[in-house]
Amino acid sequence: MANIEEYGGGQHTPDVLVVTTNDVPGHRVERVIGEVFGLTVRSRNIGTQLGAGLKSLAGGELRGLTKTLVQSRNEAMDRLIEQARSRGGNAVLAMRFDVSEAGNGAEICAYGTAAVITPVTGGS
Repeated sequence: MANIEEYGGGQHTPDVLVVTTNDVPGHRVERVIGEVFGLTVRSRNIGTQLGAGLKSLAGGELRGLTKTLVQSRNEAMDRLIEQARSRGGNAVLAMRFDVSEAGNGAEICAYGTAAVITPVTGGS
């Protein structure tokens, strides 16, 4: 059985919160910094492509391609977070992924809105 970490993503940076929502419950948006993105372009590995071609004849998951896509998404996310951090943000709101063909590979872009958020304290 494969290690789930090889096939999963997720955030591991506590100083920059990334969410797919427009706001964060219990927090106030103090300042919107603007659009940020992280981009990576990956070429196809000929061995993986051949294996995927053979696997597609029998059906089932293309694990080599899945692993490559997960690694690419994580790399795009790391770049997104670094851009938000370097511009003074501690959050990225409305984060999305976009994947498209780029020649002999795939372009993976993570994008969203960098912001400074603070916890709402006290009262109602």
